[in-house]
Amino acid sequence: METVLSYNNGNGTNGNGNTDYDIISWFEDVTQNAGSVQSQILSHILKQNYGVEYLKKWLGNYNIPEMEACALESLFTSVVPLASHADFEPFIQRIADGDTAPLLTQQPITTLSLSSGTTEGRQKFVPFTSHSAQTTLQIFTLSAAYRSRVYPIREGGKILEFIYSSNRFKTKGGLTVGTATTHCYASEEFKIKQHKAKTFSCSPEEVIFGGDYKQATYCHLLLGLFFSDQVEFITSAFVYSMVQAFSSFEELWREICSDIRDGTLSSRIKSPKMRGAVLDIIYPNPCLASKLEATCQELEGVDWFGLIPKVWPNAKYLYAIMTGSMQPYLKKIRHYANGLGLVSADYGSTESWIGVNVDPSFAPEKVTFAVVPTFSYFEFIPLHRHKQDSSSVADDFIEDKPIPLSQVEVGQQYEIVLTTFTGLYRCRLGDVVEVVSFHNGTPKLNFVCRRKLILTINIDKNTEKDLQLVVERGSQILNKAKAEVVDFTSYADHKNQPGHYVIYWEIKGEVEDKVLDACCTEMDMSFVDHGYVVSRKTNSIGPLELCIVERGTFKKILDNFIANGAALNQFKTPRCTNNHVLLKILDTCTVKRFHSTAYSST
Repeated sequence: METVLSYNNGNGTNGNGNTDYDIISWFEDVTQNAGSVQSQILSHILKQNYGVEYLKKWLGNYNIPEMEACALESLFTSVVPLASHADFEPFIQRIADGDTAPLLTQQPITTLSLSSGTTEGRQKFVPFTSHSAQTTLQIFTLSAAYRSRVYPIREGGKILEFIYSSNRFKTKGGLTVGTATTHCYASEEFKIKQHKAKTFSCSPEEVIFGGDYKQATYCHLLLGLFFSDQVEFITSAFVYSMVQAFSSFEELWREICSDIRDGTLSSRIKSPKMRGAVLDIIYPNPCLASKLEATCQELEGVDWFGLIPKVWPNAKYLYAIMTGSMQPYLKKIRHYANGLGLVSADYGSTESWIGVNVDPSFAPEKVTFAVVPTFSYFEFIPLHRHKQDSSSVADDFIEDKPIPLSQVEVGQQYEIVLTTFTGLYRCRLGDVVEVVSFHNGTPKLNFVCRRKLILTINIDKNTEKDLQLVVERGSQILNKAKAEVVDFTSYADHKNQPGHYVIYWEIKGEVEDKVLDACCTEMDMSFVDHGYVVSRKTNSIGPLELCIVERGTFKKILDNFIANGAALNQFKTPRCTNNHVLLKILDTCTVKRFHSTAYSST
């Protein structure tokens, strides 16, 4: 019997009344023969779109509709070249400008998503179709089914969702543009998700679509507290947003409690729609306000340790993306959570969803994502580290030829390549993943880092992951002095000779300069890349520089990012940057500089 390639998101069940069982059963089916499913998915994509302008030059002379799936897969991967987003940009721009010819897909594209822009310093257009919304609903439903096995929740409960949409706008050609999450929140599929889950957000859509993240955060917190006994779990797109919200709560709790006591809304909320929607929900509740005030006064005395279970006693877990560049925020969220479960959200990009977390009980550091083989056609470029004596800086890895999903091996690192239903063909994603194990016939991936996001001066190569490990080593010294790193980024300074690494820290707590000197030297010594160590010993790379920035600096970076049209949902602090605007903010806000004394005697 042929595998069913798409899960029916309707309200029907298979007679057992259990939709959780239904979607997990479907996923078990499609992952049993993931390689065959992938061939069928590619065949569907190409038979829908083989006549589009982008593909014509390679596939125009072949009778695509008559080809078998396996033969088509072999042909496609041999004649269509690997591509980057830059190869699709001219076509996407023509679509944005109103060209209705079939450039990338046969079906008209009416909506474009904006990528976050935190990787390359600029946002990119990515096609968004009904398929994008449907796969979002599928992964939400599948992920919730696996979570409910570990953390059953009450029907009719509420979710405290720190979610934010950005403003949408029209292109010259009349296409709607916004972030992928904004499109999803506005879709019918999002409403279906809430209805099917029988749990609803504390916040109405007027708050989610309010457009001002500071006002929205206040309202999310206010409504989350108003319904504090009903909240089943707390979620955000990235754990960063959650940490930001609870950090704001430390400053806002008195004002929020006052609003709960009187049934009023702070004058800081300027949006008439937001004000009206929130005031329609809340009413005076002096008893709850007094209880929350007593709890918050107690929490202030312990630096807000255990904030979440104290304020939301029925919350089962926290759910957000917690991998990659989000890992540095885990220590802070654990401080607030005091043992509450942390569930890492699923793996995807603006271009496509990729994998689902089928092991929600695993700590974020151990989480893997089982590739959903029906979402896109996936290829994997094997990556190998340069040998220690390599002097090449042309690339961060040595590459082999791409292989299909069915040929990946445990322990090997790969870059993901996508062919999507939305008009991207063999597009390199730039994500480095490692295959950890398999779920039936589909690989379970661990996200390693982004490609190209590296610190390098000459023969040295340090990835985002390397930098995170180094900062962890330095921050251990800081923690002993009762201080902590709030956020960080870095920069490879080539202007001064010899070039050197600069790491920017925003810290909380008072600490002596000698401690920060020690942190700086410890980080310099903690880079283990052979090229870096050799270069430091020969002084072809200068001493590491640690810059301490004033409190609130990284919020200024966030505000700059949002001022340029992005949403808080998308924000990821860039761990390595050469963006001149960000560097100007960082340098203007630097209050102290320290230089490593490592290698000074060699």
